Amino acid sequence: MTRCALLALALASLDPAVAAAGAPGQCHVVDVDFMTADDSGNTNAPYHFRPQMVVWLEDPGGNYIDTLYITQQTGTFGIGNRPGRFDFNSGPIWPYGRRITTFPVWSHKPKPELEATGTFPFPVLEYQDKSDNNLSHAVNKSSTELHFCRPLDTHEAAWSVAMDAGTCATSAFTDKGEFSGTLGTTGYPPRSDLNRDASRDSADVDLYPMMNPFDTVSQATPQTGVASQITWPIPQALASGDYVMMVEVSKEFDYNATYNATTYPPPCDTCIPYSNYGAPYRGQPSVIYKVPFTIGTTESSGMVDAIAGYGDPDGMDGNIRQADGTITVNVPGSGGARLALISDPSGMYRVKVTARPEFDNVPPGIADEAKAVNLTSTAATVTWVAPGDNGEIGKVRGYEIRYLANTPLTEDNFSSATSIDPPAPDDPGQVQTLDLPGLLPETDYYVGIRAFDACHNTGTLAVVKFTTPARPVGQVDACFVATAAYGSIMANDVGMLRQFRDAILRNTVFGELAVESYYTFGPAVAGAIDPSDLVRATAREALGPLVRFAGSVKR
Repeated sequence: MTRCALLALALASLDPAVAAAGAPGQCHVVDVDFMTADDSGNTNAPYHFRPQMVVWLEDPGGNYIDTLYITQQTGTFGIGNRPGRFDFNSGPIWPYGRRITTFPVWSHKPKPELEATGTFPFPVLEYQDKSDNNLSHAVNKSSTELHFCRPLDTHEAAWSVAMDAGTCATSAFTDKGEFSGTLGTTGYPPRSDLNRDASRDSADVDLYPMMNPFDTVSQATPQTGVASQITWPIPQALASGDYVMMVEVSKEFDYNATYNATTYPPPCDTCIPYSNYGAPYRGQPSVIYKVPFTIGTTESSGMVDAIAGYGDPDGMDGNIRQADGTITVNVPGSGGARLALISDPSGMYRVKVTARPEFDNVPPGIADEAKAVNLTSTAATVTWVAPGDNGEIGKVRGYEIRYLANTPLTEDNFSSATSIDPPAPDDPGQVQTLDLPGLLPETDYYVGIRAFDACHNTGTLAVVKFTTPARPVGQVDACFVATAAYGSIMANDVGMLRQFRDAILRNTVFGELAVESYYTFGPAVAGAIDPSDLVRATAREALGPLVRFAGSVKR
């Protein structure tokens, strides 16, 4: 059953007295306006991550109707339901740990249209070896990772690169998990971006995308300090009347006196291997904004400038706690001020909701002459000629841009592909530009561009295909040969070799020369090692004496 059909089931239970849509050619839409605040001045935050958001519609009685928007880390990449304990440390593009504290209020909301199909709540995922406490996993259970980075130590140069550029220094291999028979269910969906590696992934991975209905409303995390707007076409079956827009916002490392690394520490050193990787992420809990508004035959709006409360700090229930002094409200980017205070002629707000009628039944034109330029092994630039709002006339309302790696992008799979934050629309005929950092070398990418208008009519999909070139010799920062041999950068022996490299070799001239030579020839050797189990086993045997020596050296 499609998501539209599921929504229709939910809407059928509402009072159908007056339909929200009007005359032919008329549509009704809801705009949600907000801006994520710049937290660079927050001295309590050791690391600065963009907030995660989900927006959903309720009736005045608190009954869930539909999810309009969810940031793709949860909606597409499944950070709320992935293998690993929820209190694992975190870091840039971190791969493991069920982040059940991200949207506890939203995730615990009963969703009748999903429950009716038996797909909600979702089965909890766990590692294939059932070890919830380990960051390292066997090579035969770890497949290529196209989104997340490997776990990083805060002192590694790769940590800063990933924080600043949003890209991984090296390729990663992760255990994609499987359905647990003992851990129950959750309101968070599994990730939907995977193509299963039959030799390493569980057969359950094939079911993840089929179970996740939220990838179609998943979008890139909003840019900090830039005004953002979500536009939702009101379904024909939704009755006119009073509604409530719910907005839940969470943020890692948002510390204050009540919520910090001391009061919410990481797992103990003896509980998990590699406890020195990452940092404790559990700061202030998710915060909730509630905006009452009315859908009718004329434009109306509602706005709020303060939070209504906050979610469970441990993510165990969906109750909204009353706003109190434990939540910071006077530091931009923190707590109740994660969304910026905006002023317009109608007043001051952090979230504004506008329901409005529109007359527009002509879709936008296609993003013409779309192509990729300035290709490197980890980045590309895509350009296109801006279409018109009505064919060739007028500026479009916005763009929806998504991409897939190693899988052709089509109209059928576009809505489930990974979202990219689009540029602001320009006048028809002007060249638009989009930079794409954080790509993998020697990988096929398909980027789809589709314009939409004020009624959310969409234009024809334009698709750009390109292949990134090979990584230049020496541009890596990992133990490639050891990683290829052991299958995971986090394998015990690989970690030991990396520490030996950093603590011993790089403190001597001879050692530094050895490291540089290794980086020059290592990638080619690793490429030969990785595809073959037999060659990997031989390489591990060859590395054995060095591993034993590295383990015996006092550091």
